[in-house]
Amino acid sequence: MTMTATAQFDADWHRHRSARRRSTWAWTLTLSALVLLTAWGSDFFTVTQISRADGTRTEAWILAAGIGRLGEFLDQMWPVLRWNSLGHDIANWFWGIGLWLRLLLETVQMAFAATLLGGACGFLLSFPAARNLAPNPVVLWIARRAAEIARTVPELVFALIFVFAFGVGPLAGMLAIALHTTGATAKLISEANENIDMRTVDGIRAAGGRWSDQIRLGVVPQVLPNIMSYSLLRFEINIRSSSIIGYVGAGGLGQEFRTAMSYQEYPDVLALFVITLATIAVIDFLSEKLRHRVIKPEPHHA
Repeated sequence: MTMTATAQFDADWHRHRSARRRSTWAWTLTLSALVLLTAWGSDFFTVTQISRADGTRTEAWILAAGIGRLGEFLDQMWPVLRWNSLGHDIANWFWGIGLWLRLLLETVQMAFAATLLGGACGFLLSFPAARNLAPNPVVLWIARRAAEIARTVPELVFALIFVFAFGVGPLAGMLAIALHTTGATAKLISEANENIDMRTVDGIRAAGGRWSDQIRLGVVPQVLPNIMSYSLLRFEINIRSSSIIGYVGAGGLGQEFRTAMSYQEYPDVLALFVITLATIAVIDFLSEKLRHRVIKPEPHHA
């Protein structure tokens, strides 16, 4: 007896559904095993000894034991603020506002200079790092490896190297952030380059244009909005990086974070965090407004 089309459809649907269920269970079990393995390797399940209030020692899960210490640290960070002397207490809390604002300005300058330098280098490196634009495979390989090294090495490692070479100060921090920005920007823009419409580039090449002419006239106009967007985004990221990179002596607010932590002046740490957070929020807001003003969406034509 020949199976009807409806019965055949039902059989195929149940078979496909069973296969999907098996695949879903297999991926779920694999992912769960990987999560448990990485959690175990990260000491997530470690049991440690802690001291009780009565002085005795006991064992506890390290995560549960540490949450209480985290609350203790946050409590020590909070300054003494009383309603009847709020202005005086806030003034005492931000006692170093003059020095901190000067270091904040240094932090913003570091981020701005690093964004300009790293963005320019990443912009130039992005064209030979694009598969559809590289003059030859050797140049492509060299450009990609250079970008990978620049963005893979942590900024703090670069900062330590530059502090050793140039001494303590904002120059080391700026160069470290600029080098990392070069690699990240080259990666992002090269991917944008690989998604352009190549007909314009092919037309310039067919007319006898050099490789530089193809880039300048055929590629840059197409990816310019992406370049602007990536540059503004990278500036926001560099503000955050420059706020921390001074922890190793590379200038900016980071050195004050280090000093406050070293002397256990935890209210100062919170004050520096508030200043950094406010600065980043303002820059994010201004960058978003600028990005929307410069990179306007194309109007839809009926």
